[in-house]
Amino acid sequence: MRETAVREKGALLVISGPSGAGKGTISLALQKDHPSLRLSVSATTRAPRKGEVDGLHYHFLQREVFKDLIKNDQLLEWAEVYGNYYGTLRRFVQETLEHGNDVILEIDIQGALQVKRNYPDAVLVFIAPPSKSELRSRLISRDTDSREEIEKRLSCAVSEMELARQYDFFVINDDISRALKKIHAVITVEKLRPRYHELFITQFK
Repeated sequence: MRETAVREKGALLVISGPSGAGKGTISLALQKDHPSLRLSVSATTRAPRKGEVDGLHYHFLQREVFKDLIKNDQLLEWAEVYGNYYGTLRRFVQETLEHGNDVILEIDIQGALQVKRNYPDAVLVFIAPPSKSELRSRLISRDTDSREEIEKRLSCAVSEMELARQYDFFVINDDISRALKKIHAVITVEKLRPRYHELFITQFK
């Protein structure tokens, strides 16, 4: 995502949307296409799912530890979702941006809106499923949640879609290739903003 040798502050890209919309797949593909993009691994109090690795997929924490992070203002955002806490470690994001690397957050919608309030320059991209029926099929096929949990997530998706109006960009993930092209376009346009070229501009003084 860098076009000059001048080291500028990085951009913060936030990817979120209903559970099952395809955020994880999109996030992994973006990191592969943009080597300078660093994933911020979220912290959570939920139990690991099958195949998940601590520190890679999430930082799995005890509730008491997570509450200490909240108390000490060490989280850029946090929320309670489906009975568990999720949050973004503030220090990692700040240090990575200051070192000139871009950061991607793959987080829930509550957290994304918190990030926008705490860091107005963040770019929020809402990933939407093509339909409610397709969303149901995706949740069932990934085989990680009970039927009751799936219905709960579908119910939440209805209210989550309403919050999409507060995002900067809206991408329907009906085809992963098309969705990625749209997000690549978002990144390209965002990095053309003058605030990412301040050092280059001031060198002409």
